[in-house]
Amino acid sequence: MTQQFYVSPEQVMKDRADFARKGIARGRSVVVISAADGIALVAENPSPSLHKIGEIYDKIAFAAVGKYNEFESLRQAGVRYADVRGYSYDREDVTARGLASVYAQSLGAVFTAEQKPFEVELAVAEVGSSQDSDHLYRLTFDGSIADEKGFIAMGGQVESVHAAVATTWAPGLGLSEAIKLAVHALSAGPQQNSEQAAGRVPAELGAETLEVAVLDRDSETTRGKARSFRRLGFEEITAALT
Repeated sequence: MTQQFYVSPEQVMKDRADFARKGIARGRSVVVISAADGIALVAENPSPSLHKIGEIYDKIAFAAVGKYNEFESLRQAGVRYADVRGYSYDREDVTARGLASVYAQSLGAVFTAEQKPFEVELAVAEVGSSQDSDHLYRLTFDGSIADEKGFIAMGGQVESVHAAVATTWAPGLGLSEAIKLAVHALSAGPQQNSEQAAGRVPAELGAETLEVAVLDRDSETTRGKARSFRRLGFEEITAALT
């Protein structure tokens, strides 16, 4: 009769966390920044169709890093949750806080009960009537949730990206300035070590390798729509960067 090996619960959780972190670190980063006239969501993503940023509801957006099939299933579940809640009760009852809580429960259940955790990090952003009323939530693979102020950086070389945003971000930035700041931070992140080691200054990312969307704060006034999410095309990204 063979003897089964014993592994402590602490070691199991540590191994799962290390596995998820390694998978997330291989992905390209995403930056979400609150600005005076909305929220900018910027991702390094050369694919024109496999989006890392998406709309959930009227004033709520979603961004993710990690395995596409896993965070796409979570995005779709969030859309269904928002639609059902908005239809059953009221559209005002759909909030980023409620959505983030649902995501946290799902991620926590998978992390503790399933053999393999989700290799994803999520950001849920809700634009308010003023910058002080914006809500930014960051969710990690184990279901932990954090209420961030001002901006979120996720995935890849997150420490260098976060530091690049933190040194420049300030309340009152315009959306174009926020997009430029996010692109500068993304350029300084994944490429920083290799470029500097070779004695070169890291190059800025171009519009063809970026996915950019915004949540317009006054979409009812400027565009006549309650839905504030707007995805930027190649020309708009180029204009914002120049």
